[in-house]
Amino acid sequence: MQRTRLYLLRHGQVAGFEEKRYNGQSDVALTQLGHEQFRQLADRLQPLPITAVYSSDLSRCAIGARLLAERFHLEANLVAEFRERHIGQWEGHTWQELEKQFPKEWAARLEDIAGFRVPGGESPLDVRARVMPALHKVLQSHAGEDLVLVGHGGVNRVILLEAIGAPLDRLFHVEQDYGCLNIIDYLPDGGTLVRLLNG
Repeated sequence: MQRTRLYLLRHGQVAGFEEKRYNGQSDVALTQLGHEQFRQLADRLQPLPITAVYSSDLSRCAIGARLLAERFHLEANLVAEFRERHIGQWEGHTWQELEKQFPKEWAARLEDIAGFRVPGGESPLDVRARVMPALHKVLQSHAGEDLVLVGHGGVNRVILLEAIGAPLDRLFHVEQDYGCLNIIDYLPDGGTLVRLLNG
């Protein structure tokens, strides 16, 4: 059996990006640049033998997934398990607002990156428990193929840390720019190889 290659993308730039706002599972719009970043990714990936396109079902990912799928004459598979972390009471707030309004919780988050759960939301551990089984199912369905997953900054970091065997408390040691591309090979022996990070 050959390796299975995952082209892991982050969605394009979103409205309000300059405010460092926690969007979480809120449906926010792409900027003009965000749409252009998806077009550039589609051009970049078009020569490749992509057999499937998967995505979060939030519009900032789904728009790009549909564009990519069209290039390969495929249907975009929208999967709710690939949504961004639900950030509960913090959704829609900027980092600056949260530091002022929830100073104890903000400090607790920094002390326990992996386990801290915002009231009404998820921790990174919760995200991993949601995302990884869905990803393994997709990979098993497309063993030996090349496929695309359009995801979010937090979700992609969870997948990448899992691929390199790093703990979740290293979540913010991995950058994921808007419209970036990562390439992960899943090997027949169960190993993984990250070939490109935040490219």
